Amino acid sequence: MDVEADSRPILDVGFDDVVQPPKLALFAVQHLLTLSAIWVFPVLIGITLGLATGDVTSMIQASFLLSGVVTVLQSSRIVRLPIVQGPTAAFFAAVLAAGAAYGLDAAFGSMVVAGLIFMALTIPIGRFGVLIHVLRFATDPLVFGTICIIIGAQLATLGLPGWFGAEGQPGYGWDLFWIGLVTLLTVVVCLLLGGSTLVRRAAVLIGMLAGSVLAAVTGLWNVPDMSGVSFVGPPSLLPFGFAVAWPAVLLMLLAFLESSAEAVGMYTLVSRWGGTELSRERINRGLFTEYAGSVAGALFGGIGTASYPENAGIVRVTRVGSRFVTMAAGFLAIALAFLPVVSAFVAGLPGAVLAAASTVLFGIIAMSGVQMMSTVRWDELNLTVAGTAFILALGGQWLPEAMVTTMPDWARALVTTPMMFGAVLLIVLNATVNYGLRPLLARR
Repeated sequence: MDVEADSRPILDVGFDDVVQPPKLALFAVQHLLTLSAIWVFPVLIGITLGLATGDVTSMIQASFLLSGVVTVLQSSRIVRLPIVQGPTAAFFAAVLAAGAAYGLDAAFGSMVVAGLIFMALTIPIGRFGVLIHVLRFATDPLVFGTICIIIGAQLATLGLPGWFGAEGQPGYGWDLFWIGLVTLLTVVVCLLLGGSTLVRRAAVLIGMLAGSVLAAVTGLWNVPDMSGVSFVGPPSLLPFGFAVAWPAVLLMLLAFLESSAEAVGMYTLVSRWGGTELSRERINRGLFTEYAGSVAGALFGGIGTASYPENAGIVRVTRVGSRFVTMAAGFLAIALAFLPVVSAFVAGLPGAVLAAASTVLFGIIAMSGVQMMSTVRWDELNLTVAGTAFILALGGQWLPEAMVTTMPDWARALVTTPMMFGAVLLIVLNATVNYGLRPLLARR
C-alpha cells in the first residue's frame, strides 16, 4: 500500500461523525463479532490446563469486561480514535505458559505487576512517559514480524492436534477430527467468499456454530447444562487467587512490550486514514490506558488486550471511522461481561471445534508477521538476526529434560517459552547488529 496515499483521508464517515442508531448498532455488532479471541483463547487455555467450566466462564466474562472498558475509554476520551481492544496472542501465549508452570494465580498476578511497571514507564505527565522513546526497538518490522511468526509456530501445537479431542472424551480420534475439518472448512469458506459482509467478519463464530451443531447431531457433544448458571452476574474478583512469579513477570513484560508495538502501529495507521496526526503525548495516554485496563482486567482473570488489527481492517473496508461505533461495540462487550450464561455456554463448546476454528487465527497471526517483514531489507545482517532468533526460540522447546531441570527457574521459563526467548533474542540481536555493528561496518 502506498504510504503517501495512506496519509490522506480515506474515510467517508470521520472520527467525530455521528452515525444513526440502526447503522450504529449494525457496525458495532460487526466490530464485536470480529473479537473471536475473547471466547477462543480462554477456552483453549481451559482445555490445555484442564480447567473446570466455571473457571473458563470467569475468564471469558473478564475478557469481555476488559475489552469493553478499554475500548470505550480509548474511543471516547483518550486517543479518540475508532480503536477496539481485544485479547492478543502474546498475552494468550504468556498466560498459557505461566499458568502451566506456576498456576493461573501467578499468571494473572504477574500480569498485574508487569502492567504496573509499564504504567510507571508511560505516566502521561510531562516527560515522565519514557517508554515511547524506546519502543522503536520493538516496533522494527524485523523484530515484530519475526515474533509473530514465532508465536504462530508456538500456537500450532494447539491447532491440528486439538482436532482429535482429549483422550477419554466421546468421539476421541477420527470422529472428532472430521467435526474439526468441517469447522475449519466453514471458517475458510466464510473468509474467502464473505466479501466485506458480516459473514466474513463472523467467520470464526459461524464455523464454531456449524461444528457444534454437527457434533450435537452426531451425538458427540451435548449442550451444556445451564440450570445452575445465573443469567445476570458480575465477573468474579481474583477467581484464581493472587501470586507473583518473577519468571512469569518477565514473560508478561515481553507480552506488554509486543502489545505496545502493536498499539502504536494501529494508532498511527488509523489516524492517517482520518487525516489526523497524533502527538507523542496522545499516544502515551493511549498506552497508559491499555496498561491500566490490563491490570484491572487481570484482577478478574482477563487476558491482556491490544488494539485489534482486524477491527482496523473493518474501518478501512467500510470507510466508517466514527469512534461512536467502536464505543457502542465496547458497551456491548461490557453488557456481555455481566451475562455469565453466555460465557458458560461458550465455555462448554466442543474442544475440537474450538481448536479447528482457532487454527485459522494462529495461521493468520504467523502470516501477518511475514506481511510485516515485506519492508525489511534482507541482507546478511538481517537474515542472521531473524534466522538465529527464530531457530533458537523454537528449538528451546525440545532441549533435553535433564539439562532443563538444572537451570534456574527464570532461565528455564525463558528458554522453553518460544515467544519470550524469541523476543529477548530479537531485541538484543537487532539492537546489537543494526544499531551497533551496521553503522560500524558502514564507516569502514
